[in-house]
Amino acid sequence: MLILMQSDHTKKQLADVLAKVRKLKLQPHVIPGKQSVAVGITGNSSALDPHLFDSLPGVREAVRVSRPYKLSGRDFKHEDTIIPIGNYRLGGPDLIVIAGPCAVESEEQMLRIAHAVKKAGAQMLRGGAFKPRTSPYAFQGLGKKGLQLLAKARKETGLPIVTEVLDQRSLDDVAEYADVLQVGARNMQNFALLKEIGKLRKPVMLKRGLSATLDEWLMSAEYLLSEGNKNVFLCERGIRAFSDHARNTLDLNVVPAVKELSHLPIIVDPSHATGVRARVAPMARAAVAAGAHGLMIEVHDRPDQALCDGPQALHPDDFAILMRDIAAIGAALGRKLATPVYGSK
Repeated sequence: MLILMQSDHTKKQLADVLAKVRKLKLQPHVIPGKQSVAVGITGNSSALDPHLFDSLPGVREAVRVSRPYKLSGRDFKHEDTIIPIGNYRLGGPDLIVIAGPCAVESEEQMLRIAHAVKKAGAQMLRGGAFKPRTSPYAFQGLGKKGLQLLAKARKETGLPIVTEVLDQRSLDDVAEYADVLQVGARNMQNFALLKEIGKLRKPVMLKRGLSATLDEWLMSAEYLLSEGNKNVFLCERGIRAFSDHARNTLDLNVVPAVKELSHLPIIVDPSHATGVRARVAPMARAAVAAGAHGLMIEVHDRPDQALCDGPQALHPDDFAILMRDIAAIGAALGRKLATPVYGSK
């Protein structure tokens, strides 16, 4: 439910509304607006009667919200969410590119690639320390040692780091080192993990599940938001379909759909979506044209030796060309690659 306050409401009247919501053992969310203030309500398991609130002093109207996702939808928040990450802002008109290897393999490998993607113009660095693999015999990551190597790469390049939280046991370690906590596709509906991550205040990148609908994806974001973490953004990485020419089917339809229904930023990962190096750049260019706020691209300078997903990784030289293409497409749409925010730490 959304409670719309009158434009001339008093602080006491707003406080009384909040007290009424809490008395019902529900959670109020104050939403500032251009003309007045609204109060969103979450936590109810059934529909609320508008008459509980519309007779209170200072209330203009109480409106039922039909969509199951409230905090991630535009009913509760109309303006786009902007997330500060390091010296950048994600979610505005500028484009953010996250780049790096699928997995942290060694100090030398991580530093080489970090410097290469920084030189090409990437704003953030990715690399997996904990790897959820289909096969138990595949490389599972370096664990905490990998996090420490990512931190060293950040120190040398200044790039914020994005890395995956595999489970609740690894959460504290990842939160200690990472600038952005990545929730992988397989964990999109790991609700216990989402609740724990939601209690933190670090930015979270929520990848779309392998076969998740848009509503299911936004409901997973709701778990994070409902625990108090407002710094959430989405990542489309392809879904299971009938195609056999790529690993997954990249659903670019979802980019404008998300922007219509939700205030959360959305980026696209064409590397995992295609699984084929030659198709990464075309899909990355298309994602920018579709309106994505950014991209996540796998880059490896020795892809034939990569311990994880080498066939989809771009060589740094090809990544540099792609960055020039992205800048040109963005410019045609009145957008540009993000630059550091002056004065940010």
